[in-house]
Amino acid sequence: MKKIFIFCTAFMMAELTQAQFPANLNEDLWQQGMNRTYVTGNAIDIELWPNGAPNSNGVVYDQPVKAGQGTIDLKPGLKVVLPPKSDKPSKAVVICPGGGYAMLATMHEGIMWNFFFSRENVATIMLTYRLPHGHHEVPASDVYQAIRIVKEHAKEWNIDPDQIGVMGSSAGGHLASTVATHASDDVRPAFQILFYPVITMDKRYTHMGTHDNLIGKDATPEMEKLYSNEKQVTEKTSRAFIVLADDDDVVPSINSAWYFAALKDHGVPANMHVYPTGGHGFGNSQSWKYNANMLTDLADWLHSF
Repeated sequence: MKKIFIFCTAFMMAELTQAQFPANLNEDLWQQGMNRTYVTGNAIDIELWPNGAPNSNGVVYDQPVKAGQGTIDLKPGLKVVLPPKSDKPSKAVVICPGGGYAMLATMHEGIMWNFFFSRENVATIMLTYRLPHGHHEVPASDVYQAIRIVKEHAKEWNIDPDQIGVMGSSAGGHLASTVATHASDDVRPAFQILFYPVITMDKRYTHMGTHDNLIGKDATPEMEKLYSNEKQVTEKTSRAFIVLADDDDVVPSINSAWYFAALKDHGVPANMHVYPTGGHGFGNSQSWKYNANMLTDLADWLHSF
């Protein structure tokens, strides 16, 4: 069921899991190093539905799971990168890259998070999820399956099965918040990390590409309400860390504001960080002015529970 790649050198492993990257590191070189580690390094490669998925989006997947920027309709699977072994079981985060439910931005919203989470003793579960293609239930079902797989391997991977969270950016943030608000008890994530997320399906404030790709241009009011996750929050919804830039002109900031307010109305622990600039899609890019501030804030939050 899994294949462990063993070609990474000891030098590369030490560089990625122990030393901090210098602030002036060339970002292109950083991305190349991260990509090499995911593809040929210490990643555990797992097929998401080896016995077939319970639903279909109409796509026949015959490509291998691989990392890269701008991927479209790749075979659903996981790239698991574990932190250095410690006495204490680690948290784990299932990462859902954005892309408007039309593609997956797997580099800056996925692969580039491996080093940070390893440093913070968090296992990185990079999810290549299926795009909906008119079947709105498909992406979330992939996240639920990813959580099940991590729970099944929790002892083997030294992961706390009660500390598996989800993370998503933009449309991936909508997916992560959908899981956090809609999941049944057995697959409900322990926490959610959302970057500039699409939350609402209200046509006045949503990102229309995300809306149309998930539920269709002619979605019914009932379907729009179902996937307006600010309206789906309950006391069981996962605790949240939300990040956005004040000048985001792609996904209106009201998406995050409404969601944060709904979480607080239901007594759910939540932190929201609005940075002055950054626009949309900054991910874990070092070129973003507030990257270091954000990483500090996120690390502090992860260690607060």
